[in-house]
Amino acid sequence: MSFKIVTDSCANLTDKQIEEYGVEIISLNYYIRGKEYVSYEKNVPTNYEETYTLLREKEQITTSLVTNEQCTNVLRPILEAGEDVLVLAFSSGLSGSYQNIVNTVEDLKEEFPERKMVVVDTLAASLGQGLIVHYAVKLKNEGKSIDEIAEWVENNKLSICHIFTLSDLFFLKRGGRLSGASAVFGSILNIKPMLHCANDGKLYVTGKERGRKASMNALVESIAEKAIDIENQIVFIVHGDCEEDAISLSNEIKNRYGVKEVVYNYIDPVIAAHAGPGTLAVFFIGKER
Repeated sequence: MSFKIVTDSCANLTDKQIEEYGVEIISLNYYIRGKEYVSYEKNVPTNYEETYTLLREKEQITTSLVTNEQCTNVLRPILEAGEDVLVLAFSSGLSGSYQNIVNTVEDLKEEFPERKMVVVDTLAASLGQGLIVHYAVKLKNEGKSIDEIAEWVENNKLSICHIFTLSDLFFLKRGGRLSGASAVFGSILNIKPMLHCANDGKLYVTGKERGRKASMNALVESIAEKAIDIENQIVFIVHGDCEEDAISLSNEIKNRYGVKEVVYNYIDPVIAAHAGPGTLAVFFIGKER
């Protein structure tokens, strides 16, 4: 049975990936000075420069959950075309969007009882979520069924490592997206906090490094500590408007571990509103998160 893989804009996939994968995107929105913006719109470039300029000025950028209307607008055409749907959603530990998608799908099941609709809470974020989409598409191309792919995601999602560093914790604290951070490192001069996305899909501070170079080195070292068969993996990197650092990190990973393919992209405005400029993260398959 034909089916589509759907994810949301928090997966931070590049435009090229979205096109090549053939996935559909449910976009989250954000608000700057009362004006509403769409985080992802097909064939429309996202204005990262404006968002990150305002974030550096500590401008308040607010975000919203996926709405029933936004979800329906993406899913309905797929269902009307006679295809089933597998939705790989942003972590329920960080957003209520997953539950809103589930609620929308339950409504659509009444309208399209003949269609199969599966929603998976990835417990992942940014290109960690994107990496799950990457492997789901690979399995689909190999001929796996919607149920087989959903089962693979459920069985493997807690092996998707999310390791990242921030310039400071200001944005995560302001947005209420940080759990378990009893120590605040971001306010201390030149101390860079290290974080990860844990098995509950929430963010936790795991340590601190003195200076940017040390924090980037910690990202590289995390691969040696956690990764499985890294030379045969694809590694994803996201950055908060610090592309040079992302390129440097990519080169170091390739040189040190023999990784053949590294993909990097901007953190989208919705996640950037909570992570802030200067954020840098790596995503790969490991023994555990």
